[in-house]
Amino acid sequence: MMARWLARLAVLLAVLAATACNAEVAPASGTRVVVDIEGTRVVVPERPQRVVTLSEPTLDGALALGVTPVGTTTGRGQSGVSNYLVPQAGGIPLLGSVAQPNFEAIGQARPDLILVDGTSINNNPPVIELLRKIAPTVYAGYAGGDWRVTFGYVAEALNQVDRGREVLAGYDARVTAVHGRLGPRLDETYSVVRWQGSSAALILKELPAGLALVDLGLSRPPNQDRTGRGHSEPVSLENLAEIDADWIFFGTLGGSSVGNPEAGGGAGVEAAREALAEAARVPGFTALTAYRAGRIVPVDGSLWTSTGGPLLMNLIVDDVERALTIP
Repeated sequence: MMARWLARLAVLLAVLAATACNAEVAPASGTRVVVDIEGTRVVVPERPQRVVTLSEPTLDGALALGVTPVGTTTGRGQSGVSNYLVPQAGGIPLLGSVAQPNFEAIGQARPDLILVDGTSINNNPPVIELLRKIAPTVYAGYAGGDWRVTFGYVAEALNQVDRGREVLAGYDARVTAVHGRLGPRLDETYSVVRWQGSSAALILKELPAGLALVDLGLSRPPNQDRTGRGHSEPVSLENLAEIDADWIFFGTLGGSSVGNPEAGGGAGVEAAREALAEAARVPGFTALTAYRAGRIVPVDGSLWTSTGGPLLMNLIVDDVERALTIP
């Protein structure tokens, strides 16, 4: 796969070199140097005009700052942008998938800044180097890294640090307000489950949904009160009780999985309801405490079981408020 990418990119770079003088990208009004999460100094436009984002966190972060990219990638396990971003980003041209960006399409978009992170280009220096031959490329965060850190690097690259601080302050204020309305719900436990195909996976504390629960003061069951490997953690059907809690936030990305992240399928709340009906046919599922109590909440899997930035985090808090706030 990588060999094909490199061969195709070599052709693309030759084309770019031959036609660069004809490009009609508006000239930047100056440049500045930013240092990305890996410590690399990158010369970027002072005010980028044609931004390409190659992951959900970088797309989310750009949109939260009022920047609409000229190109992006599909969401994990989805055929378009991440489901929760469709209202803001549904019309943005797609330049490949999050797992396999299309280098020709990226070059043809004529970006003046490319934003990537570990969820798209995970520890792959050759690919980053090749992207930098197309446009300045800022590596904004690691896979499974703190969403606030990634967002901070996105804000720095876009020269919007002050606006970034305002976005984070708005999220923190929203969390404080919702926490104050949760009352006795703070004494219960909460699980976040992604149902993939015919099996379950846990979203632990290092991923955005897990961090949102921590921010809201909501507790995890003892076996889930930990961080994981930066992505969902599969649970065998023999150990299905490991997903149980007083409440379960239950989402899906269709048939996607760690080994096959682009399998496709629905990600919205309706898809979660359908997946829940399928899960109820699995031996042991209806014996779960949350199921028997009617406390499984179908949620958008692109929000709760994938990754993103401040837009995602605020929407998760909205879901918690709707599900748990006591009138």
